[in-house]
Amino acid sequence: MSALTTSSDGFLLHGEPFRIISGAMHYFRIHPDQWTDRLRKARLMGLNTVETYVPWNLHQPEPGTLVLDGFLDLPRFLRLARSEGLHVLLRPGPYICAEWDGGGLPSWLTTDPDIRLRSSDPRFTDALDRYLDLLLPPIVPQLAANGGPVIAVQVENEYGAYGTDTAYLEHLAQSLRSRGIDELLFTCDQANPEHLAAGSLPGVLATGTFGSRIASSLEQLRAHQPEGPLMCAEFWIGWFDHWGEPHHVRDADDAAADLDRLLSAGASVNIYMFHGGTNFAFTNGANHDHAYEPIVTSYDYDAALTESGDPGPKYHAFREVIARHAPVPDEPVPAPSRKLPLTSVELDRRAALLPHATALAKPVRVDADPVTAEELGLRSGYVLYRTTVPDHGDGLLHFSGGVGDRAQVFVDGAPVGVLERERHEEALPVRVPRAGASLDVLVENMGGVNYGPRIGAPKGLLGPVTFKGTALRGWDCHPLTFDNLGSVPFAPASEAPEDAGPAFHHGTFEVRAPADTFLSLPGWTKGQAWVNGFHLGRYWNRGPQRTLYVPAPVLRRGTNELVLLELQATTGPRALLTDTPDLGPVKP
Repeated sequence: MSALTTSSDGFLLHGEPFRIISGAMHYFRIHPDQWTDRLRKARLMGLNTVETYVPWNLHQPEPGTLVLDGFLDLPRFLRLARSEGLHVLLRPGPYICAEWDGGGLPSWLTTDPDIRLRSSDPRFTDALDRYLDLLLPPIVPQLAANGGPVIAVQVENEYGAYGTDTAYLEHLAQSLRSRGIDELLFTCDQANPEHLAAGSLPGVLATGTFGSRIASSLEQLRAHQPEGPLMCAEFWIGWFDHWGEPHHVRDADDAAADLDRLLSAGASVNIYMFHGGTNFAFTNGANHDHAYEPIVTSYDYDAALTESGDPGPKYHAFREVIARHAPVPDEPVPAPSRKLPLTSVELDRRAALLPHATALAKPVRVDADPVTAEELGLRSGYVLYRTTVPDHGDGLLHFSGGVGDRAQVFVDGAPVGVLERERHEEALPVRVPRAGASLDVLVENMGGVNYGPRIGAPKGLLGPVTFKGTALRGWDCHPLTFDNLGSVPFAPASEAPEDAGPAFHHGTFEVRAPADTFLSLPGWTKGQAWVNGFHLGRYWNRGPQRTLYVPAPVLRRGTNELVLLELQATTGPRALLTDTPDLGPVKP
């Protein structure tokens, strides 16, 4: 039996009136050693609940598997929330959006062209049910009725913006119920009549998503659902950033005033985001409306807690607002965490990527046209395609179908140009110095589309490649995940041959006591960064983001290692660790 129930105008928890004052924080975007700290700060701001998505693509990287450890130890996260006295809103998808790679749908599923995603297509629902068979048994003991913190579970996610397949929503609700999810179910849609109608289910609580126009949004929700609690399941207090645009922020006083309007109306709320966290490694998503737009590494979101977990202006403003409507702990607001002192890192060892690609990934030989990353079984990362050009002279190198998502092209090891999906580029004028010259094409997956009909769009080379109209055949395809950098043959930079292509750079630095820090890379262009083997994510001087967050648990006392994969060039082999984040110039 559900611990959380509804009355004509509100919630009851174990039969007593209850208002949800929640904040979003995604366990998979936060280092596990920092979960306790972030949950404590949620309670101290006055929250009684936290909300999290569940990313199918990470928990089930291959069919029939389930990963529940490290960053993905969801049962542990739920236990920690309960020990902090917090309830949990669980949003298992299957689709989560969240500016997350592929919207959380696994690539082994989305790359099947015959499956109709997020529909009652049996090929989709069968895969989903097999996943739920594995995911839900460890979750059921964490339900509130069983003494755990989970008081409500979401059915899908903003489905009204995507489809109208009510049979699919009914199947998903029944799949949850039949596997032991007895707690309150809810749907979540943008607060307009069309989306609410398409995304709702009879007998399931409908909630809205909005960040402003509080009165009119609540009116729309009430018009759709004449009785029951009013709840904003995503109260947007900030926004995310794409590469190449200004950093988004929202005035704290403005957001606090709208939060006050919500609570004064008697509504429940989930603040999106309370703490955004980070798109570590290759986990960022992308949007594709008129053009492809990848998301940056930081998911700071201008949230109440900064990316490094420090209370920001919204934390203090929201705490004051919540105190007008509900009890707030009589404890001091946490101080910002200690930061590492300014540290310079000399990257004095080097290894070129192109000459050593085979040591990093055994090539797959295809005798005809190049194949996509998905056909190589690659979920994220890069593919290096290598062949020879039988002709010479000036001509047009044409990539039929384009690239997914950014391709660097080299002839006999010399860079000749870059193609980008976001610019709809498919051709490059080149000069081939001799017949039989080598052609290398390094294609970067910049993140899977997370919203709309383009989820699952392929990566890598997306069609035949021609030079002067003649198809180039016989490709060695290297799927590069960079899961293990131990085989990179670093040598002193003074001894390593100069190479104009992508290269790994290695340096060490000393730490007396681990603390949060931010990696600054002035003079570097574009690439990936690792500290002690932990993949921080992508950097790019296109901005807006100019530093990468380095969580304190990643560091160790004594000697630490920094590795950069620089795809283009640097003005000098030095990086900085600083005590201040720089997410770029603010959008006017």
